[in-house]
Amino acid sequence: MDAERYAGMTVERAREAAGRDGWAVVRELGPQERITLEYREGRLNLVVDGGLVQRSWEG
Repeated sequence: MDAERYAGMTVERAREAAGRDGWAVVRELGPQERITLEYREGRLNLVVDGGLVQRSWEG
């Protein structure tokens, strides 16, 4: 699975695509939100600003 391909999508479209692609968990984050650094296999992280995904990665 290419975790970086969701950047540029609307958050709704990214969530739908992530479900089809088999991601177990999708975590939405704000652009300045602090996060924990634990790695979780099967989790897709989305940085969302104004309804658009700015960055996406696994873990």
